[in-house]
Amino acid sequence: MRYTSAALDALIDEFSKLPGIGRKTAQRLSMYILHEPRVEAEKLAAALLEVKDKVIRCSICQNITDIGTDPCTVCTSKSRDRSVICVVESPVDMLAFEKTGYYKGLYHVLHGVISPLDGVGPDDIKVRELLARLSGREPAEVKEIVLALNPTIEGETTALYLTKLIKPLGFHVTKIARGIPVGAELEFIDEATLSRALEGRTVV
Repeated sequence: MRYTSAALDALIDEFSKLPGIGRKTAQRLSMYILHEPRVEAEKLAAALLEVKDKVIRCSICQNITDIGTDPCTVCTSKSRDRSVICVVESPVDMLAFEKTGYYKGLYHVLHGVISPLDGVGPDDIKVRELLARLSGREPAEVKEIVLALNPTIEGETTALYLTKLIKPLGFHVTKIARGIPVGAELEFIDEATLSRALEGRTVV
């Protein structure tokens, strides 16, 4: 369905391009903005432009940061455990670890995983930057690299590739455990997850 307003249709089309936003949701968002005061629309427009103008990637960990805050606050924090670097696929994954409050080490964000079917190779993600960081031993006290990639074929392929590159450099390479979610019942767990849980069993 098209509206009689070309401007509103254009806004709906733009919202529809966002991941996870269908046409109906785009229509609701557009109508919401239409009925909001102009000042609120201006704030949204300003925030969109500011993200494009001011957000960059940290020169060390490749996480997102602001211009003027490079290296990022995690890389420069004196309270972080500098002996371990957690390698993640995206800034969203890094945020998930930070929310736990458990992990206190450093990070490296790949901004993707190796996926030959999609035309994504090692040179298309931040592998080179990770190797340069480790080869220069920056920070010098790094001992362990934790590969915290999603349990997909692409994630596993990337983890295997990184392991082959990093181990010869003398680092201890580990992977996050895969297992049973807290509160889940075993009868409803898929075979692959149960197999991983058995492989990753620990001493009690």
